[in-house]
Amino acid sequence: MSLARPENGFRLDHLLVSEMVEPGSRVLDVGCGDGALLELLTTRRGVDARGIELSRDGVSACVARGLSVIQGDADTDLADYPDDAFDYVILSQTIQATRNPRIVLENMLRIGRRAIVSFPNFGHWRIRALLAVTGRMPVTRNLHYSWYDTPNIHFCTIRDFVSLCDEVGATVERAVALGPSGKKVGVTAPWWFWNMFGEQGVFLLRRGRD
Repeated sequence: MSLARPENGFRLDHLLVSEMVEPGSRVLDVGCGDGALLELLTTRRGVDARGIELSRDGVSACVARGLSVIQGDADTDLADYPDDAFDYVILSQTIQATRNPRIVLENMLRIGRRAIVSFPNFGHWRIRALLAVTGRMPVTRNLHYSWYDTPNIHFCTIRDFVSLCDEVGATVERAVALGPSGKKVGVTAPWWFWNMFGEQGVFLLRRGRD
């Protein structure tokens, strides 16, 4: 996925996630890819970082960065972690690629005192327009896979994710929608505005209701 990067080379969504994490916390990054976010959290926030990644190449890249990462599957392996094992469990740009997003989210909220989830918004106006005009599944800068080889198996919008949070009894402590350039979209805007104009959402959650 091609996501906006500022001049210092860090992805803007990664920088936003790092701002949500308290320094010195225990963090599990699920689907951590090449370890870029974990490395950022380690160097900037001084966290006790752990990761789980499905691909061997990803695990190898993480180990090369000196990170503590194991090979595993979010859909099956999170069930083995004990309650409250971490302060934060992070799922960055991955929930749409899991087989059972609700179960994955419930496990994240059980394992961590807080969960941070970022994901592409399939409700963005450009995706709607492309589907309406071309009659084909859209291919965009952020969603650049063709329908037949995409890892994204659950097409989630920001409003869908908010509804899922309600269903699992999670409280949204902070939420941000990011536009095409990675900048925040309508900070105080209602959900429908984010759902139309945000290319991705980043949510900080905790279990339980206010």
